[in-house]
Amino acid sequence: MLSNKDSPVSLDQRNATRLRVLEHIRTRGATSRIDIATALNTSPATVTAATADLISAGLIKEVVGESKSKSAKRGRPRVLLQLDGSSYFVAGLKIARQVISVLLVDFEGKEVSLHTHSLNKTSMSPRDLVKTIYTALEQACSRTEITIGDLSGVSIGIAGLVDAKRNFVHWSSSLTERNVDFSRLFKEYIPCPAFIENDANLVAKAEQLFGLGIGLRNFLVVTIEHGVGLGIVLDGKLYRGERGCGAEFGHAKVQLDGALCQCGQRGCLEAYVGDYALIREMTVATQDRKPETVSDIHERANSGEQMAISVLNRAGQMFGLGISNLINLFDPECIILSGAQMSFEHLCSDEVMDRIQSGVANVDAPLPDIKVHHWGDLMWAKGAAAYGIEQVSILKVKELPTNAA
Repeated sequence: MLSNKDSPVSLDQRNATRLRVLEHIRTRGATSRIDIATALNTSPATVTAATADLISAGLIKEVVGESKSKSAKRGRPRVLLQLDGSSYFVAGLKIARQVISVLLVDFEGKEVSLHTHSLNKTSMSPRDLVKTIYTALEQACSRTEITIGDLSGVSIGIAGLVDAKRNFVHWSSSLTERNVDFSRLFKEYIPCPAFIENDANLVAKAEQLFGLGIGLRNFLVVTIEHGVGLGIVLDGKLYRGERGCGAEFGHAKVQLDGALCQCGQRGCLEAYVGDYALIREMTVATQDRKPETVSDIHERANSGEQMAISVLNRAGQMFGLGISNLINLFDPECIILSGAQMSFEHLCSDEVMDRIQSGVANVDAPLPDIKVHHWGDLMWAKGAAAYGIEQVSILKVKELPTNAA
């Protein structure tokens, strides 16, 4: 699905048609020109012209399919169209607190290489971050026959307030500076188009294409790790807001003048639910036994430690309050809780479900499905790669001549 960043509406008619055809082939796989025309409700001549342009750009290719004729001897082989996977290569990156995960894929999204680059700092200057990204890309490419110069696009997922249209980061816990325009730095260090996006949006993209969001038109993805993020898919499209800050669930206020959030404000949801918040509260309460991970807190709660139980219970209640607000605002088909944590039980307990139920507008209808999907940084990077393929497709189509026959 095309994103709000550059939808067919913002392109001229010929390029919009080319992109519609390309995305249909990406979604359906090998298909014929006549089937594309029927599915898109357009003329065969228009589809023929569009596919000729896409073939010339190396985006798709012709393959021979099975004949539809009942007689194999008399039937002519069908000419089908499919993506040309070897034409372009894209890198998807997920910037976490301790590592950068790099996934190299071909134009069909098939994995070519996966690499994890360790970080010495959880937060760094924009220039240092881009330099580190370049190093991670070089290391990933060194494991293949692809060079960094062979990449057609690099897509980067980062936590924070991101305006993807401008490659502009208002704030991120991974950066020591605010209001950073990455366009110039990308051009200086990365030898191909680069795109930066909020990581929760990329998880939503990954869920839509590869995960529990397949086939859903309206769903939400709540990401839970160091902080709390939200990806919103409405009518099949990713919603970002006017400034790219329209899905900051973690910074919704749940307590007036409450706990300090890493964004600098007080009372944010993630200041009670994020990994750092749980560890901080346990550290203050039990200074002699500082937990290193949320799993440590779970182990202590399971062993009967009352303070650990109390910390997890409060996180669950705050989370339930936030989820009920999301349901009241969006009425989605499904809410997916996604992240690398191995244990979400404190956020999915019966008590939390009761809190959600009590906070939702009282209608005679069941709650949306709430599903848990555990995955690590690989799938975040896979979402980034999918977004990168999408943006490269747009760039390549824009490079085609508008007066092509």
